[in-house]
Amino acid sequence: MSIGQLMKHRTLGLSDQQALDMYENMVKARKFDERGHVLQRSGKIAFHVSGIGQEPAQVGAAFALERGTDYFLPYYRDYAFVLSVGMTFKELMLSVFAKAEDPNSGGRQMPGHFSHKKLNIVTGSSPVTTQVPHAVGFALAAKMKKQPFVSFATFGEGSSNQGDFHEGCNFAGVHKLPVILMCENNQYAISVPLHKQISGSIAERAIGYGFPGVKVDGNDVLEVYRVVKEARERALRGEGPTLIEAVTYRISPHSTSDDDMLYRTKEEVDANKQKDGIPKFKQYLIDCGLWSELQEQELLDRLKLEINEATNYADKAPYPLPEDTLRHVYAEPDGRE
Repeated sequence: MSIGQLMKHRTLGLSDQQALDMYENMVKARKFDERGHVLQRSGKIAFHVSGIGQEPAQVGAAFALERGTDYFLPYYRDYAFVLSVGMTFKELMLSVFAKAEDPNSGGRQMPGHFSHKKLNIVTGSSPVTTQVPHAVGFALAAKMKKQPFVSFATFGEGSSNQGDFHEGCNFAGVHKLPVILMCENNQYAISVPLHKQISGSIAERAIGYGFPGVKVDGNDVLEVYRVVKEARERALRGEGPTLIEAVTYRISPHSTSDDDMLYRTKEEVDANKQKDGIPKFKQYLIDCGLWSELQEQELLDRLKLEINEATNYADKAPYPLPEDTLRHVYAEPDGRE
């Protein structure tokens, strides 16, 4: 392997520290995901939906965007994305435990329904794909106000068949809006495999709406970074939207309520585990001389401590008061937000 191939992150404008931060965020998300599954199976939390296998696509995208400037509309598997743009273990744990301090919804929403005003994470809802027209609306605001930000939305390939997706794409294309739409194609819409959902390519759908569509290996964090960075630059130049299809694989079941062995085989899942982008990027960093097994163990020890602290905190935190059910629903004359 050439020096250029070894130091690909530098050719993309990433520092060595940023490459290490990418890796840490992928591992953080994986550890949070694994803990969520354990908590659900032990009866501590009611539900967990997993993003295992999709972390490289999420982290690559997050590092290509501008924190504090751009607006983010993630979907329910995007733990790696929200951690990369500033959410913490504690905040995510408060969400899965449905506690009053939860910054996403104050304990009102299911896990994975992200919302964080300070981080420009726009509130999501349970019906899939509603975030696409919302992202297009944010992009319209950027154009009307002549402000230099983009909006970024993620969704699954099943969502790309919904009317919201097509309406959002059409409007964004007509008005050349600064929005990036990234489909995390994980091969399954709950139990329905890709070949029973979609005929053709998701990325190529963009052609009909008058803007570029790009297909990228969602297991390659640096390639996703490159594609999203280019899309952001296009958007800021006034050249309009980009549709990105990040091809990945949902290693875990759809949720803790799902038996995935009813519609796929263990052999298929095991084969796709071999494509996992996290160990591949770890080896890349080792080959670059930036990482070692000693550093790996130090990272794992630190993350274990952090997630244990976050779990204990969230477990003991108070639940919302019953009367808080009506907050943020009707106008409140006492001036409370």
